[in-house]
Amino acid sequence: MTFSSQQLLAFTKAIFVKIGFSEKDATLASKVLISADLRGVDSHGIARLAGYIDLWKAKRLNPTPHLQVVHETPSTATLDGDAGVGLVVAPQAMTIAIEKARQVGTGWVAVKNSNHFGIAGYHAMMALEDDMIGIAMTNASPIVAPTFAIDKMLGTNPIAVAIPALEQPPFVADFATTTVANGKFEILERQGKEAPLGWLQDEKGQPTSDPTARKRGGALLPLGSDRTHGSHKGYCLGALVDIFTAVFSGANYGPWVPPFVSYLPLVEPPVGEGIGHFLGAIRLDAFRPAEELKKHMDQWITRFRQAKATEGQQVLVPGDPERATEAIRREEGIPLMESVVEKLQLLAQEFKVSWP
Repeated sequence: MTFSSQQLLAFTKAIFVKIGFSEKDATLASKVLISADLRGVDSHGIARLAGYIDLWKAKRLNPTPHLQVVHETPSTATLDGDAGVGLVVAPQAMTIAIEKARQVGTGWVAVKNSNHFGIAGYHAMMALEDDMIGIAMTNASPIVAPTFAIDKMLGTNPIAVAIPALEQPPFVADFATTTVANGKFEILERQGKEAPLGWLQDEKGQPTSDPTARKRGGALLPLGSDRTHGSHKGYCLGALVDIFTAVFSGANYGPWVPPFVSYLPLVEPPVGEGIGHFLGAIRLDAFRPAEELKKHMDQWITRFRQAKATEGQQVLVPGDPERATEAIRREEGIPLMESVVEKLQLLAQEFKVSWP
């Protein structure tokens, strides 16, 4: 089934308004959420809407948060999200980071007391509109086992970096610090497919291809899959995100991070408030003249695209696949799996909102 982005935006906004969001926040949250579907990151798009509603029902998501800067220097700030949805909290944090960068060259905002913020790429790309470099990361539910561990200690903890160019499209890297994002397992479950070996381990720490193993004590693996293939490096990346987003801000970290699914209990006592994000903005002229930097970004991007590729393949620059997918989906619509549509139709019935 295929729907236009306008249809899904209108539906998502209507649902958020029904649970108490202001028109402004509902519009922003919907835009962030549907941007994931447009860019082909279906695991973080409208399929997550029901999860946000469940968090609201569990009184873990505040629809009318009072966002407050609780610590500040000329180039940094800590933002308390007041248990708001990260789809709204993170853009506000990036707005603060951009303003600080405008004033002093760079801006960095750590966030506590927030919730899931959708795709990291959206928040990093906000800086592009001001001709700045954007950085965004977040910690997440502990579903990842560090190298050699059975205990789940980290989230998928994504990192996104967006860098503008002159004539070329911007460089946009947006990736989880695990071999794959958790949402991919949800998609495999809906499709009744197995996971490739190296994506996760079972409750005994052994490799498995069963995507449901994570629900029975299994865990996702850090980027690299195992020690031989460099999982310790993925573990380090995930750990750095956890520290930057939560230890810096006062959010929960490691195994204390609240789960996205509302039916799982919180780990008590907490070590912080909510989940954490970290947003950064850097003015292009912070290191060299802006036009000079963008010219060399053009050259970098062009040369990498010209790299000799293996047979039948094309060398891509980070951001190319998502940009191509967005162009297609804006024209042809966003495909949704039947199982996702069924959940959304149930939400439509529950909240008396028209489903397209």
